[in-house]
Amino acid sequence: MYGEYGYMEEGELGKPYNLRLLRRLLPFARPYGRIILWALLLTLAVTALDLAPPYLSKVAIDRYILASWYRIELERPNLPEPEFHARLIEPGENSRFGLISGDSLESLDPRTVYRLREAGALSPERYYRVPAERAAALGDADRSGRAFVLEGGGLAVPLDVLNRLDPSDLARIRHEDLRGVAGIGMLILVILALAFAFGYVQHVLLEKTGQFIMHDIRLRLFERMQGQAMRFFDRHPVGRLVTRATNDIENLNELFKSVLVTVFKDLFLLLGIVVILLALNWKLALVCFALLPLIFGFTLLFSTMAREAFRELRQKIAKLNAFLQERITGMRIIQLFAREAEQMRAFAAINHENYLAGIKQIRIFAVFMPLMELLASFAVALLLWYGGGQVLREQLSLGSLVAFVSYMQMFFKPIRDLSEKYNIMQAAMASTERIFEFMDHPEEETPDPEETERPARLTGALEFRDVTFGYQTEQPVLRNISFRVQPGEMIALVGPTGSGKTTLIHLVERLYEAGQGEILVDGVEVRRWPREILRKRIGLVMQDVFLFAGTLYDNIALGRQEVSDADVERSLREANAHHFVGRLRKGLYHEIGEGGATLSVGERQLLSFARALAGDPGVLILDEATSSVDPETERLIQEAITRISRRRTTIVVAHRLSTIREADRILVMQSGRIREKGTHEELMALGGIYERLNRLRAGQEEPA
Repeated sequence: MYGEYGYMEEGELGKPYNLRLLRRLLPFARPYGRIILWALLLTLAVTALDLAPPYLSKVAIDRYILASWYRIELERPNLPEPEFHARLIEPGENSRFGLISGDSLESLDPRTVYRLREAGALSPERYYRVPAERAAALGDADRSGRAFVLEGGGLAVPLDVLNRLDPSDLARIRHEDLRGVAGIGMLILVILALAFAFGYVQHVLLEKTGQFIMHDIRLRLFERMQGQAMRFFDRHPVGRLVTRATNDIENLNELFKSVLVTVFKDLFLLLGIVVILLALNWKLALVCFALLPLIFGFTLLFSTMAREAFRELRQKIAKLNAFLQERITGMRIIQLFAREAEQMRAFAAINHENYLAGIKQIRIFAVFMPLMELLASFAVALLLWYGGGQVLREQLSLGSLVAFVSYMQMFFKPIRDLSEKYNIMQAAMASTERIFEFMDHPEEETPDPEETERPARLTGALEFRDVTFGYQTEQPVLRNISFRVQPGEMIALVGPTGSGKTTLIHLVERLYEAGQGEILVDGVEVRRWPREILRKRIGLVMQDVFLFAGTLYDNIALGRQEVSDADVERSLREANAHHFVGRLRKGLYHEIGEGGATLSVGERQLLSFARALAGDPGVLILDEATSSVDPETERLIQEAITRISRRRTTIVVAHRLSTIREADRILVMQSGRIREKGTHEELMALGGIYERLNRLRAGQEEPA
């Protein structure tokens, strides 16, 4: 159902299925599939680069900054299997002792480490391995004799001994560590630079792809609008249609950027973090993942609430746009009848509905965002409690704990990003739903048949055969209409308001399709004519003239390739419009505003007349063309009608005697039927409906 202002009511299409809508977008994205693929590959590369710095920080801390080893007694009977020695232990010169690094110790089963400590095979103090070429820098720092020589000639020195050295000596001893830290720092800078470059290219590719796709959808949407039957525009306000082609399309553009940039990158990032955490320490990772069910539960609840909130918000925006478009267009009427206060109250009510819908959406985010921050902080606290205990028990390195904290903060960042952009995504999905709901609308014009008939030239013969039509099937506007118009004949249609005169004209132009009966043009049923050819050969001048912003020439030619400059000049002379055009400073290239507001009513009507004649139509239809013009313009139009009706079929819908007196025949309509036929003199002599209408217009009889 559509409300008063044409917005979509809740539940019209039911719950929006995002995957279904995304599948509908695939045909538009398929031509740019290669660009999207490259963008996704770059997204994957950027994600991998983003995951590298925390791990490199762990390596820098454990391998270089806090490089530490533990002394292990190699002659203990409860040591692990023999290959344990070769893989993890650097033996000392005295085969009784060796060194095992903190990284190696972390990779062992905690039960093995516990047995080694209980047996006294693993020293509680930590050592630093000094290369043989830098051992001289130690001097006599080790007076306790706890240092020992390694098999390769290096020294294993307790850390407390090393920390008592002069800073310059310490720097010489830890030269390799300083180089390692600097190398990792430079590597991180290179990674950040590559991530920036790849991210830039990825963003440009996706933005360009989004613009291409929006360009195609907007063209398709406008083409769809132009293909709709007139009854569609009778039911849908202009503001709603403009919203489809502007706001909704722009929201759809945001969908591509949000989904392809945010969702895919964040999914890759989440997956990468899970894999790395499990590889670093699966037990600690499982402790962190204990919060995941709670996080996903809240996210699912939020997505459901946010979806409904955004659908409601989009409905209110469409309603607001439709109201504004209608009131701005009719501002003259509002001011003429001094209804500003009433319209202000109506607008305030609609604006308040939009405000409430926006507040509802804000409240949902006001709960969700702090909740995500709280869960992220709780996860870090849990990590520090459990992981910090493992570090103190020397079952986890400090670098691993720092990496865990960094990755967990990164883990919540994609979730926060998704929640922050969820409003964009939901607005885009709501707009997508509305766009495709419009594209699927069934009220499209009846397509031309595959086999059409195209007479070389329109002679102007027109025939109605028992035609019945209603805008609503149960309420016919025309009933059993039958008449014939000969080529070159001028007929007039008269009758009271609502008798069906304009509807009959619309059927000739195929703006609407007749429900029953046949309409023949030059002996060919009107549905057999290609719609484009038919409308080129039948000129229509309406009572309500619409002019586009631009020049007078543009409004007469309307971009028709078959209309030349000579045709425009000829049509101006035939319509008696060349006099006022010649008075303008730029003539045909005079600029007019929207709707031709700078021209008088009569001037707009003369331009409309010239526009219809520019294509040299075989049939000319005038629908109340003189009803709202001044006497001088009416005289000019009447002269033009008398002149041009001699060489083409002319149908005139009018009330004024001056316009219809010269007609070859007059058809009098009432309640959707033709009640009387004849010339002016014959109908006046008949003393029926026509005679009474003329006496009423002449003021000879007051209406009952």
